[in-house]
Amino acid sequence: MSTTDTTGTGTTGAGTTSADTTSGTPRHTEVRHAKPPRSGVLLSAAAWVIGFLFALPVLWMVLTSFHNENDAAKNPPDVFAPLSLDGYRSFFDAGPWPPLLNSLTASVLSTALVLLLAFPAAYALSIRPVKKWTDVLFFFLSTKMLPIVAGILPLYLFAQTVGLLDNIWWLILLYTSMNLPIAIWMLRSFLAEVPVEMLEAASVDGASLTRTLKDIVAPVVMPGIASAALICFIFSWNELLLARVLTSTVAGTAPVFLTGFVTSQGLFLAKVCAASFVVSLPVLAAGFAAQDKLVQGLSMGAVK
Repeated sequence: MSTTDTTGTGTTGAGTTSADTTSGTPRHTEVRHAKPPRSGVLLSAAAWVIGFLFALPVLWMVLTSFHNENDAAKNPPDVFAPLSLDGYRSFFDAGPWPPLLNSLTASVLSTALVLLLAFPAAYALSIRPVKKWTDVLFFFLSTKMLPIVAGILPLYLFAQTVGLLDNIWWLILLYTSMNLPIAIWMLRSFLAEVPVEMLEAASVDGASLTRTLKDIVAPVVMPGIASAALICFIFSWNELLLARVLTSTVAGTAPVFLTGFVTSQGLFLAKVCAASFVVSLPVLAAGFAAQDKLVQGLSMGAVK
């Protein structure tokens, strides 16, 4: 004859009850769900407020672009003024397509060149480190310490001597050199986390260095490549000083075109807001399309 142990305990979890049969009578206890901590709620509210403050100037620019010049220049501004498309008509009547095409050409080609040069450089500084790689990284970083305005005169004189003034290829070369250090630093943080075993397996299988970079390393660090490409594209698209000084009519970019709407006579606020919104659309579209890769890449880079 076997003896049965009548003492048992129930499993307690979220949304369940526990039974105590020690005294022979089941007793059910109610489990209360834990409330979110007050600090988490405050941080979420603060994040929403900060995000709204960052988005407010953009929203105000879009709203102002749909007003006429008289309503846009009112102080205090009239939020409920009648809507108008005069600012957009003035922008498209001014012929914005050549500057937009120049900006697109310079941004896309310079970003492609940056990735083509930064990817193997970051590989050499992380997976296959060269001698004194810390000195190399410091050199790349030191190139960003010099303000662009300090070097604008030598760049102008050199371009004037070799006949590169008002030339889009000169801007592409300058944008490439301007964004290359940033891309190398970003990509190195991702490439440093690539498992060495993957590279050793590829080497055993006889894969060349080019195939290893293209078929093995690149898919692993694709979030970092996407984030670096988007940041380089934004920096190139928004650059004004070099384009303003080194171009005039042929190779002028979209930011230079925007400055033409600021005049000393008449009102121009609605036209500038309309032009700014249209010029910002390619960057906004690129950021929206790559937002998952961008957030993943920047967050991984921050953790690493």
